[in-house]
Amino acid sequence: MTDTIFALATPPGRGAIAVIRLSGPAVESALTALGATKLKPRVAAVRDLTYAGDHIDQALVLRFVAPSSYTGEDSAELHLHGGRAVVEAASRALIALGVRPAEPGEFTRRAFQNSRMDLAQAEAVADLIDAETSAQARQALGQLDGKLSETYAGFRRDLLHALALVEAEIDFPDEEVPDNLARTAGPVLDRLADDLRRAVDTGRRGERVRDGYRIVLIGETNAGKSSLFNALVAREAAIVTPIAGTTRDVLDADLVIGGYAVTLSDTAGLRESDDPVEAEGVRRARLRAEQADLRLWVRAPGDPDGVAADYARPEDLVVANKSDLGSIHTASCLEVLSVSTESGQGLPELHDWIAARLSADLAGADFPAVTRERHRLRLSEALSAVTAARVALDVAPEMAGDDLRRAADALARVTGAIGVEDILGQVFSTFCIGK
Repeated sequence: MTDTIFALATPPGRGAIAVIRLSGPAVESALTALGATKLKPRVAAVRDLTYAGDHIDQALVLRFVAPSSYTGEDSAELHLHGGRAVVEAASRALIALGVRPAEPGEFTRRAFQNSRMDLAQAEAVADLIDAETSAQARQALGQLDGKLSETYAGFRRDLLHALALVEAEIDFPDEEVPDNLARTAGPVLDRLADDLRRAVDTGRRGERVRDGYRIVLIGETNAGKSSLFNALVAREAAIVTPIAGTTRDVLDADLVIGGYAVTLSDTAGLRESDDPVEAEGVRRARLRAEQADLRLWVRAPGDPDGVAADYARPEDLVVANKSDLGSIHTASCLEVLSVSTESGQGLPELHDWIAARLSADLAGADFPAVTRERHRLRLSEALSAVTAARVALDVAPEMAGDDLRRAADALARVTGAIGVEDILGQVFSTFCIGK
């Protein structure tokens, strides 16, 4: 990394302030060429920026000296007035000075490569930038603080401890080491396997916080799903008519409930139909319901109980809609909550019920949440290898050693301790310019 990069760190367009970030070995010479001299590290100073005889702006300039910077390199920030002409003039001057525009995620990639953060923390930076809810921000900040990395490091320490016991018996059979030393690794591996299994089992929790919790409205035609959908998203998002089968496709809306991101889906009414378009809508409704984290079975007075009874899961909720027109009868063991989208009765209670379910499903677990599929796959690999090592321990300790090394490698790939070149491009390509 011998080149110096720059990027606009604030949103493009007209604004009060525009911040350009620089990083690399030529930062100080570029600042000097622009007239920003005599800067004390980490102390803001006002300087008139000029280049080739042209006045660019009167800017606030910050300089950071390696390794005490975000990237671990010499860095700087130019706090300019936010007009487009000012930003373009500063950018042209930097390019003329040999400073090139940064690629997406290049600042954070340099921070990773200079050991300012590990790969899991680098991913947390992207999650924090994209966070739209308080839960997403809390999760990303926890990961950025290193909580997830500390947990992975603890797993790896247990693995290396067990591997040391196994290797001692294999490599030093003639030395004064206790008999059956390798087998003393058994309790360590049992405890580690339980921790990894719990991590894998709860792995979906972090992904749902980051990507959104999926709630699907499902039920018979004319049960009032679209009316309930509009009530929950607080706008006329779905077409509502008294004609059965109005909704033919899945309609999604993003909202925030209880501080958590939610994707709410309205679906076609479940019934047999000779209409190929409606039949396709019903197929999509069933598929979306299978993928849902929570299903709300919307029923109106007089609706048959069979559909919900056949497809319901114990954690589903029956929403008895049109409660102003009568009550429903259900033979299922599902919880029932009565509402009326016409009068608004029961809607606050439904909102509170969903918020409580979100909190129960997504908060409070001991293990820091796995936030990405990449993490979960590596944890599964490590669990499989640890399980194999535990079986081999009583039969062939040398085979257990191979399995333990494989598990350690899988965990190290999460934080980028080893073997990261094949995933760096994938990770940092999702970043915005300037980060």
